[in-house]
Amino acid sequence: MVSARITVNGKETSLAPDAPHTTVLDFLRERGLTGTKEGCAEGECGACSVLVARPGVNKPTDWVAVNACLVPAAALDGQEVVTAEGLATPGAAGTPAALHPVQEEMAVRGGSQCGYCTPGFVCSMASEYYRPDRCAHEASPDTTDAAGTADGTSDPEHGPNGFDLHALSGNLCRCTGYRPIRDAAYAVGEPAADDPLAQRREQSPPEPVATAYTQGDSTFLRPATLAEALRVLRERPEAVLVAGSTDYGVEVNIRSRRDTCVVAIDRLPELRELRTEAEYLEIGAALTLTEIERRLDGSVPLLAELFPQFASRLIRNGATLGGNLGTGSPIGDSPPVLLALDASLVLAGADGERVVPLADYFTGYRQSVRRPDELIRAVRVSTPLSRVTAFHKIAKRRFDDISSVAVAFAVDVEGGIVRRARIGLGGVAATPIRALATEAALEGRPWTQETVDAAARVLRGEGTPMSDHRASSLYRSAMLGTSLKKLYAQTTTEAVSS
Repeated sequence: MVSARITVNGKETSLAPDAPHTTVLDFLRERGLTGTKEGCAEGECGACSVLVARPGVNKPTDWVAVNACLVPAAALDGQEVVTAEGLATPGAAGTPAALHPVQEEMAVRGGSQCGYCTPGFVCSMASEYYRPDRCAHEASPDTTDAAGTADGTSDPEHGPNGFDLHALSGNLCRCTGYRPIRDAAYAVGEPAADDPLAQRREQSPPEPVATAYTQGDSTFLRPATLAEALRVLRERPEAVLVAGSTDYGVEVNIRSRRDTCVVAIDRLPELRELRTEAEYLEIGAALTLTEIERRLDGSVPLLAELFPQFASRLIRNGATLGGNLGTGSPIGDSPPVLLALDASLVLAGADGERVVPLADYFTGYRQSVRRPDELIRAVRVSTPLSRVTAFHKIAKRRFDDISSVAVAFAVDVEGGIVRRARIGLGGVAATPIRALATEAALEGRPWTQETVDAAARVLRGEGTPMSDHRASSLYRSAMLGTSLKKLYAQTTTEAVSS
């Protein structure tokens, strides 16, 4: 067996003798790269952030920040990783000759205090620093605050240098406060022409390596083709599928999950296509949410509304629609949206493919019609799209939180009459569900306050909401009805008239 090998800060390193479940975080720290820290072990704090070379959207390669605490090191066989230590310009005797521009700005603007979380912030900031379509713009003098920091825009989440603060939504600091960190983010300029990491974007990332890494009684596999992956699933029914590992990694860290066979499908070409057909848009199940967001570029408004509310940028850089649906969680954010979009799933097995409406996919708590020898190849979104859409996520935090209730709407109104309504719900039953009774209460009726009020009463009774530490059942029911009224209040006559 050929040992799995990872290129870290320009040097190739063997994975052996680490176990297949060893995370990138532990792999790096065991080799002396202790800038990568463990904070939460769940992908929420970002102290473990590192950069990985991935296929780019605007250039051949993007430097993508991911949570090293969640990704198995074996999943990066043949790949390139850069840590906070690898960003600085190397000097003699292993000491840095010069700080990276992101590190420099964090230092001079006081963005680091205890320093524990700083390397993670630096890597996430570096990912945004190297984003190819980040564009600077002129600062507006009337947006300079009292401390003399020019935001340059009325949007407080984007800087005059085009820096998107959502790039740091998965990073937490409890010492310095976020103001100096934001100042550092808004101060970085464009990468220099001779910046090696900027130049690296012009070359293709490493091709996925077929991996069969075994230690003890555990094996990590990365099949080269979809057919091979399906053969493994048929021969080894105990095999566990992983893509971004954003859910599986938590099980490994927090619950000490250890599986005898893990199969990575995140780089299979057949699962990474995005194409438009006459009656649907097909989205590969292994495309990350960040890739989907940037490739669609707002062309599916309901998905565009979902993405910023789905966990954090660090998680979206690894998470996939296939993974979010495959776990079968009743509080996943994408199922309500995809239910409202009338989506179907393409399930692939060794005997062929079948298409299942998402509304028929879930059968019970974390259960579905998918057989053990099948995987989700793609998600199909029906077209044309509805004109009135909205995604309402009710949670305790604005971003990076688990929803108490999630409601997605897709409504067609013609001549003032609701011709078609699709409403997806999450957090109110053992599975994500369609609000069928509410849809029936809307369709064929005028889009008026009277109709909406009556339908909202129906919506309050959909599902079987329970009380837990996130919300009471009464609160969840109340939020359902309020959500439909909010949609109507946000909707103007011009937006729905044909």
